[in-house]
Amino acid sequence: MKLKSLREEVFEANQELVKHDLVVFTFGNASGYDRASGLVVIKPSGVPYETMKPDDLVITDIEGKLVEGTLRPSSDLATHLALYRAFEGVNGVAHTHSRYATAWAQAGQEIPCLGTTHADYFRGAVPATEEMQAHDIESEYEWNTGQAIVRRFAKLDPLGTMAVLVAGHGPFCWGETAKDAAHHAVILEELAHMAYLTFTLRADARGISETLRDKHFLRKHGATAYYGQKAGGS
Repeated sequence: MKLKSLREEVFEANQELVKHDLVVFTFGNASGYDRASGLVVIKPSGVPYETMKPDDLVITDIEGKLVEGTLRPSSDLATHLALYRAFEGVNGVAHTHSRYATAWAQAGQEIPCLGTTHADYFRGAVPATEEMQAHDIESEYEWNTGQAIVRRFAKLDPLGTMAVLVAGHGPFCWGETAKDAAHHAVILEELAHMAYLTFTLRADARGISETLRDKHFLRKHGATAYYGQKAGGS
Protein backbone atom coordinates (compact mmCIF):
# COMPACT_ATOMS: atom_id res chain seq x y z
CA MET A 1 0.00 0.00 0.00
CA LYS A 2 1.21 3.51 -0.82
CA LEU A 3 2.01 5.53 2.27
CA LYS A 4 -0.41 8.30 1.26
CA SER A 5 -3.25 5.79 1.03
CA LEU A 6 -2.36 4.28 4.40
CA ARG A 7 -2.24 7.72 5.99
CA GLU A 8 -5.70 8.55 4.62
CA GLU A 9 -7.10 5.20 5.76
CA VAL A 10 -5.76 5.63 9.29
CA PHE A 11 -7.12 9.18 9.43
CA GLU A 12 -10.57 7.91 8.42
CA ALA A 13 -10.35 5.07 10.95
CA ASN A 14 -9.70 7.57 13.73
CA GLN A 15 -12.62 9.69 12.57
CA GLU A 16 -14.87 6.60 12.64
CA LEU A 17 -14.18 6.28 16.36
CA VAL A 18 -15.49 9.83 16.83
CA LYS A 19 -18.45 9.32 14.49
CA HIS A 20 -19.68 6.35 16.52
CA ASP A 21 -19.13 7.99 19.92
CA LEU A 22 -16.40 5.58 20.98
CA VAL A 23 -14.02 8.33 22.08
CA VAL A 24 -14.25 11.76 23.69
CA PHE A 25 -11.73 14.60 23.70
CA THR A 26 -8.37 12.95 22.85
CA PHE A 27 -9.17 9.44 24.10
CA GLY A 28 -8.22 6.43 21.96
CA ASN A 29 -6.28 5.92 18.77
CA ALA A 30 -6.13 3.91 15.56
CA SER A 31 -3.14 2.85 13.49
CA GLY A 32 -2.31 1.00 10.30
CA TYR A 33 0.66 -1.15 9.31
CA ASP A 34 2.14 -1.67 5.85
CA ARG A 35 4.02 -4.96 6.09
CA ALA A 36 5.75 -4.44 2.75
CA SER A 37 7.54 -1.29 3.92
CA GLY A 38 7.49 -2.07 7.63
CA LEU A 39 5.94 1.32 8.40
CA VAL A 40 3.21 2.17 10.89
CA VAL A 41 0.92 5.21 10.74
CA ILE A 42 -0.72 6.25 14.01
CA LYS A 43 -2.62 9.10 15.62
CA PRO A 44 -0.46 11.71 17.37
CA SER A 45 -0.65 11.85 21.15
CA GLY A 46 -3.12 14.24 22.76
CA VAL A 47 -4.29 15.91 19.54
CA PRO A 48 -8.06 16.59 19.40
CA TYR A 49 -9.82 14.69 16.62
CA GLU A 50 -11.67 17.78 15.42
CA THR A 51 -8.44 19.64 14.64
CA MET A 52 -6.36 16.67 13.49
CA LYS A 53 -5.38 16.51 9.81
CA PRO A 54 -3.96 13.58 7.81
CA ASP A 55 -0.56 15.28 7.77
CA ASP A 56 -0.56 15.29 11.59
CA LEU A 57 -0.38 11.50 11.70
CA VAL A 58 2.95 10.07 12.78
CA ILE A 59 4.93 7.42 10.89
CA THR A 60 7.30 5.02 12.61
CA ASP A 61 8.98 1.75 11.77
CA ILE A 62 7.95 -1.51 13.44
CA GLU A 63 10.51 -0.87 16.20
CA GLY A 64 8.91 2.48 17.01
CA LYS A 65 11.60 4.66 15.49
CA LEU A 66 10.23 7.93 14.13
CA VAL A 67 10.28 8.06 10.34
CA GLU A 68 8.06 11.03 9.54
CA GLY A 69 6.13 13.63 11.51
CA THR A 70 6.75 16.49 13.92
CA LEU A 71 4.34 15.37 16.64
CA ARG A 72 4.72 12.64 19.23
CA PRO A 73 2.99 9.37 18.32
CA SER A 74 0.22 8.01 20.50
CA SER A 75 1.42 6.91 23.91
CA ASP A 76 -0.11 3.50 23.07
CA LEU A 77 2.19 3.03 20.07
CA ALA A 78 4.19 0.22 21.70
CA THR A 79 0.98 -1.76 22.32
CA HIS A 80 0.05 -1.47 18.64
CA LEU A 81 3.54 -2.55 17.62
CA ALA A 82 3.41 -5.59 19.89
CA LEU A 83 0.21 -6.74 18.20
CA TYR A 84 1.56 -6.21 14.69
CA ARG A 85 4.66 -8.20 15.55
CA ALA A 86 2.75 -11.06 17.19
CA PHE A 87 -0.38 -11.40 15.04
CA GLU A 88 0.25 -12.26 11.38
CA GLY A 89 -2.45 -10.83 9.14
CA VAL A 90 -3.24 -7.92 11.46
CA ASN A 91 -2.56 -4.58 9.79
CA GLY A 92 -4.84 -2.28 11.74
CA VAL A 93 -5.40 -1.64 15.46
CA ALA A 94 -7.94 0.56 17.24
CA HIS A 95 -8.08 1.41 20.93
CA THR A 96 -11.00 3.18 22.57
CA HIS A 97 -12.46 3.88 25.97
CA SER A 98 -16.00 3.26 24.77
CA ARG A 99 -18.46 3.17 27.64
CA TYR A 100 -19.78 -0.40 27.78
CA ALA A 101 -16.70 -2.25 26.53
CA THR A 102 -14.58 -0.33 29.02
CA ALA A 103 -17.01 -1.19 31.81
CA TRP A 104 -16.50 -4.89 31.05
CA ALA A 105 -12.73 -4.31 31.01
CA GLN A 106 -12.85 -2.50 34.34
CA ALA A 107 -14.80 -5.41 35.79
CA GLY A 108 -12.14 -7.74 34.41
CA GLN A 109 -14.81 -9.87 32.76
CA GLU A 110 -14.95 -11.36 29.29
CA ILE A 111 -18.02 -10.76 27.13
CA PRO A 112 -19.66 -14.15 26.53
CA CYS A 113 -21.07 -15.08 23.14
CA LEU A 114 -24.71 -14.76 24.13
CA GLY A 115 -26.28 -14.65 20.67
CA THR A 116 -25.86 -14.74 16.93
CA THR A 117 -25.17 -11.01 16.64
CA HIS A 118 -21.99 -11.61 18.63
CA ALA A 119 -21.18 -14.78 16.66
CA ASP A 120 -21.42 -12.92 13.36
CA TYR A 121 -18.21 -11.12 14.30
CA PHE A 122 -16.38 -12.96 17.08
CA ARG A 123 -16.00 -16.73 17.27
CA GLY A 124 -16.42 -16.99 21.01
CA ALA A 125 -16.19 -14.77 24.05
CA VAL A 126 -14.28 -11.52 23.83
CA PRO A 127 -11.52 -12.29 26.35
CA ALA A 128 -10.21 -10.14 29.16
CA THR A 129 -6.53 -10.06 30.09
CA GLU A 130 -5.16 -10.72 33.53
CA GLU A 131 -4.37 -7.69 35.68
CA MET A 132 -0.89 -6.39 34.99
CA GLN A 133 1.74 -6.76 37.70
CA ALA A 134 3.44 -3.75 39.27
CA HIS A 135 6.80 -4.44 37.63
CA ASP A 136 5.16 -4.52 34.19
CA ILE A 137 3.34 -1.26 34.86
CA GLU A 138 6.39 0.52 36.22
CA SER A 139 8.73 -0.50 33.39
CA GLU A 140 7.71 -0.58 29.70
CA TYR A 141 4.02 -0.19 30.44
CA GLU A 142 2.63 0.13 26.91
CA TRP A 143 4.81 -2.65 25.49
CA ASN A 144 3.87 -4.87 28.42
CA THR A 145 0.21 -4.12 27.80
CA GLY A 146 0.70 -5.57 24.34
CA GLN A 147 2.43 -8.60 25.81
CA ALA A 148 -0.49 -9.14 28.20
CA ILE A 149 -2.78 -9.26 25.15
CA VAL A 150 -0.46 -11.62 23.30
CA ARG A 151 -0.31 -13.97 26.31
CA ARG A 152 -4.10 -14.00 26.52
CA PHE A 153 -4.23 -15.18 22.92
CA ALA A 154 -1.65 -17.93 23.37
CA LYS A 155 -4.40 -20.53 22.87
CA LEU A 156 -6.85 -18.35 20.95
CA ASP A 157 -7.08 -17.39 17.29
CA PRO A 158 -6.51 -13.62 16.99
CA LEU A 159 -8.20 -13.72 13.57
CA GLY A 160 -11.28 -15.43 14.99
CA THR A 161 -11.77 -12.92 17.80
CA MET A 162 -10.29 -9.58 16.82
CA ALA A 163 -10.79 -7.83 20.13
CA VAL A 164 -9.68 -7.96 23.75
CA LEU A 165 -10.51 -6.22 27.01
CA VAL A 166 -7.40 -5.10 28.87
CA ALA A 167 -8.24 -5.47 32.54
CA GLY A 168 -8.72 -2.11 34.25
CA HIS A 169 -8.02 -0.28 31.01
CA GLY A 170 -10.23 -0.76 27.97
CA PRO A 171 -10.71 -2.49 24.62
CA PHE A 172 -8.25 -3.01 21.80
CA CYS A 173 -9.52 -4.22 18.44
CA TRP A 174 -7.71 -5.17 15.26
CA GLY A 175 -8.24 -6.31 11.70
CA GLU A 176 -6.77 -6.74 8.26
CA THR A 177 -6.85 -2.95 7.83
CA ALA A 178 -7.23 0.13 10.02
CA LYS A 179 -10.77 0.45 8.67
CA ASP A 180 -11.54 -3.11 9.80
CA ALA A 181 -10.10 -2.42 13.26
CA ALA A 182 -12.34 0.64 13.68
CA HIS A 183 -15.32 -1.38 12.45
CA HIS A 184 -14.65 -4.07 15.05
CA ALA A 185 -14.43 -1.40 17.74
CA VAL A 186 -17.93 -0.20 16.79
CA ILE A 187 -19.29 -3.76 16.81
CA LEU A 188 -17.61 -4.54 20.13
CA GLU A 189 -19.27 -1.58 21.84
CA GLU A 190 -22.67 -2.65 20.51
CA LEU A 191 -22.13 -6.22 21.75
CA ALA A 192 -20.89 -5.02 25.13
CA HIS A 193 -24.08 -2.99 25.53
CA MET A 194 -26.26 -5.92 24.44
CA ALA A 195 -24.51 -8.25 26.89
CA TYR A 196 -25.00 -5.77 29.74
CA LEU A 197 -28.71 -5.52 28.95
CA THR A 198 -29.02 -9.29 28.64
CA PHE A 199 -27.52 -9.91 32.07
CA THR A 200 -29.67 -7.11 33.50
CA LEU A 201 -32.76 -8.93 32.25
CA ARG A 202 -31.49 -12.37 33.20
CA ALA A 203 -28.46 -12.73 35.45
CA ASP A 204 -28.07 -16.44 34.65
CA ALA A 205 -28.22 -16.02 30.86
CA ARG A 206 -26.16 -18.63 29.03
CA GLY A 207 -24.27 -18.41 25.77
CA ILE A 208 -25.42 -19.99 22.54
CA SER A 209 -24.19 -23.43 21.47
CA GLU A 210 -20.88 -23.84 19.67
CA THR A 211 -22.81 -25.22 16.70
CA LEU A 212 -24.92 -22.07 16.33
CA ARG A 213 -21.93 -19.85 17.08
CA ASP A 214 -19.78 -21.46 14.41
CA LYS A 215 -22.60 -21.49 11.86
CA HIS A 216 -23.00 -17.73 12.11
CA PHE A 217 -19.29 -16.96 12.22
CA LEU A 218 -18.29 -19.24 9.35
CA ARG A 219 -21.10 -18.25 7.02
CA LYS A 220 -19.58 -14.75 7.08
CA HIS A 221 -15.88 -15.50 7.52
CA GLY A 222 -15.24 -19.14 6.67
CA ALA A 223 -13.65 -20.65 3.57
CA THR A 224 -17.12 -21.32 2.10
CA ALA A 225 -18.76 -18.11 3.40
CA TYR A 226 -21.98 -17.22 1.63
CA TYR A 227 -23.11 -14.08 3.47
CA GLY A 228 -23.19 -10.89 1.38
CA GLN A 229 -22.18 -10.38 -2.24
CA LYS A 230 -19.08 -11.56 -4.06
CA ALA A 231 -16.53 -8.85 -4.75
CA GLY A 232 -17.01 -7.58 -8.28
CA GLY A 233 -20.25 -9.53 -8.62
CA SER A 234 -23.36 -8.21 -10.29
